[in-house]
Amino acid sequence: MATPFREVIEFFDSIGLFDVVLPFLLVFTIVFAILEKTKVLGTEDIEGKRYTKKNLNAIASFVMAFLVVASSQLVEIITTVSANAVVVLFLSVLFLLLVGSFYKEGEPVFLEGGWKVVFMVIVFIAIMGIFLDAIKGPDGRTWLERLGDFTGSGNDELAGAVILLALIVLFVVYAVREPSKEAKHS
Repeated sequence: MATPFREVIEFFDSIGLFDVVLPFLLVFTIVFAILEKTKVLGTEDIEGKRYTKKNLNAIASFVMAFLVVASSQLVEIITTVSANAVVVLFLSVLFLLLVGSFYKEGEPVFLEGGWKVVFMVIVFIAIMGIFLDAIKGPDGRTWLERLGDFTGSGNDELAGAVILLALIVLFVVYAVREPSKEAKHS
């Protein structure tokens, strides 16, 4: 038996809220924010202050959002990528909560400096993997599957070689790095 809340979600799905309205709002908001920030369509002077041309930015964003919603393939990609990106964000927050539980308030956390960059690179790779897994070719296979075929999916020697090479590079970088200014003065 479906609960009333489940019936509401099913109703929203039947009227196209998830396939049309939400992707439209997402694309419109992101494109409008980019146009406002970059001021690509120009600015105008009003009483000595410079303002962006909000009407042009809104119209351009509106048209782009409609063009995206008109393509079911783009909507599917946006839905898949945004849903999986939220999972990565959720996992990142959980990871940071767990790491934070080992530190006292005021202590420097390990996600400062180089660790922060490493964490951002890992999240970037995860987002790229999600994006490549969301785009399907004419044969129904995703770009990530094609990349796996290109690298020799199932080839354990290649994966081992790449991991070993990465570890060697990280070791060499660690071994030859310059000491920090704080370490020199100590």
